[in-house]
Amino acid sequence: MKIRKAIVQDAEGIGTVHVDSWRTTYKDIVPDEFLNKLSYKQRTFLWERHLEDLTKLILVVENDDGDIIGFSSAGKRETAPFPNSIYLETLYLLEAYQGKGLGKLLLKELFLFFQQNNYQTIYVEVLADNKTKYFYEHFGAKLITSLEINIGGKVLEELVFEWDDITKVIELLLNE
Repeated sequence: MKIRKAIVQDAEGIGTVHVDSWRTTYKDIVPDEFLNKLSYKQRTFLWERHLEDLTKLILVVENDDGDIIGFSSAGKRETAPFPNSIYLETLYLLEAYQGKGLGKLLLKELFLFFQQNNYQTIYVEVLADNKTKYFYEHFGAKLITSLEINIGGKVLEELVFEWDDITKVIELLLNE
């Protein structure tokens, strides 16, 4: 397994993982009709645009055959409450690769980047019914608020978590 910074040529692999992981992660949470309409082509196009944005950090995980099996991204938002804050926007792995420590490795690489670039506060938004919230809480994320969002015509609760001590998170990630 290898984690590296994504390049534009990775857009198709990232788009595929994005669609496939949404269909497994959000099954029984997001309406099936919405999940079934997700398009590999549209997600590839979306990631081509994201990969051209040099303000974002996008990482991929490759298996031993060089196939992309996961990815993560982080970026600043104009709506961020603090100037030295950043959002963990995505962290997805194909279902077959979940529970093997790869999410932890991605999170570690992200937090090392955050530390090197002097970010002080990190936010992540997670659907309330997404079990990934426990992963983030395990590594010190604190719930700060929740809001309602609409996906595919269904109102869902989204939780907003915050990390405000990057050094502590890195210690947890390195010592576990």
